[in-house]
Amino acid sequence: MSDAAQLTRTEVREAAEAVKAAIDRHLEAVSSTTAADDPAVFAAYEELAAAAIHYDQLLYEVYDEVTPFEVPGDGGPGSYQGPEEPEAISVLIRRDYRIADPRRLRGQAERLDDSLPAVADAAEGVTAAVGIIFGEYEPDEIAARAEEFGLEEGDSTLWVTAADPGEPGEWLAEPFDSPDPQALLCRFDVSEVYDEDELD
Repeated sequence: MSDAAQLTRTEVREAAEAVKAAIDRHLEAVSSTTAADDPAVFAAYEELAAAAIHYDQLLYEVYDEVTPFEVPGDGGPGSYQGPEEPEAISVLIRRDYRIADPRRLRGQAERLDDSLPAVADAAEGVTAAVGIIFGEYEPDEIAARAEEFGLEEGDSTLWVTAADPGEPGEWLAEPFDSPDPQALLCRFDVSEVYDEDELD
């Protein structure tokens, strides 16, 4: 490894340590104040934001990676670059399910459509059952009643992105184009990974 590369990686490590120290100072300021608008808390917040932005930028330059932290208006890599006042938004939702009980899924579908072709094993015919269930119920209802349908919830994510106000129907040809992360207004993730991290 060259001296320049070693120096750059050292800078990233130092920036990471600065973020940790800034977190400690921010927590100390927050936990020791009694005032609603304590200037010490504001100063610690600004210091933490600046340290996080600096670390994020170095991390991107050296490793081509970013942190999951978002500092409003930081302008760093991966930050929001869309219009200040978007005229339209797209809400993109992904929910993953494991088919935990194919027989239950098939049974629910048969209650809705008695014309389903007979199968030797109720665990078969899952493809048709999925089409019937998702054609009958709203995605939110399926999420709320997943176990009832023989499904087990997996990861899910919801993205809200700025969008161009297109004409009705014109997006239907390519509804699942990859979203632009720089048009991302906010996102919400649900995963067992986070629960495991909390337990650790």
